[in-house]
Amino acid sequence: MRRSGPVGRPGTTPPVPRRPTAPFLLLLSLGLPGLLFALITWQVVADGPLVRADERLSAALARPDRVSELLSDLGNVQVALPVLAAALACAAWHGRSSGADRWWLPPAAGALAMAMVPLLVAPLKAWTARPGTPVVPPAVGYFPSGHTATAVVAYGGAVLLLLPWLGPALARRALLTAGAVLVLGVSFGLVRRGYHWPLDVVASWCLGAVLLVCLRWAVHAGGRRRLRRAPSSREPSR
Repeated sequence: MRRSGPVGRPGTTPPVPRRPTAPFLLLLSLGLPGLLFALITWQVVADGPLVRADERLSAALARPDRVSELLSDLGNVQVALPVLAAALACAAWHGRSSGADRWWLPPAAGALAMAMVPLLVAPLKAWTARPGTPVVPPAVGYFPSGHTATAVVAYGGAVLLLLPWLGPALARRALLTAGAVLVLGVSFGLVRRGYHWPLDVVASWCLGAVLLVCLRWAVHAGGRRRLRRAPSSREPSR
């Protein structure tokens, strides 16, 4: 219903509630995994009740076998990094060919996200000094899982980099499914083999999610092309 304006003329429509802005959604997508990661880290450092539940879950799931060993190996740098490198090269080639102004931004952000994994994981391992499961030799530094973080950023990053260049919906769904299967396979293999506690893996999901959100923003920003205005011809005034 319009509000009446001056002299009986129709006025403006009432304000419509706005959708959440992009900065708000960005902060939300960064904040949720960040808060969950902080909660898990606090529980690990304080030896809280989540740790006890984590140990019970690990005891129920850990059954080392050859399949779990192979799945966990998919999180090795020697396996995951070449996949990301191929996606970086493909994204750079497609971006430059399409004429995007900042075609270099998505591959650069993908490489930076991968480089951030050891820079974040190594200090956290040293600080938390969490011991491993009964299956592995006595040691500390198992939280968070480096293999899981590597898999999340490498395979998830490859999906984000390649997704804009896939046209058919079936191909896009197949790529998303492949990335999810690889990450979940590595995660299950690490827990099943007993290399990591479940919370180690979940914490790395959160850490990787933050890095992937930043990469997603870079992919969106790097794919924009500058609009060139065509010269407008004006009719001569009569």
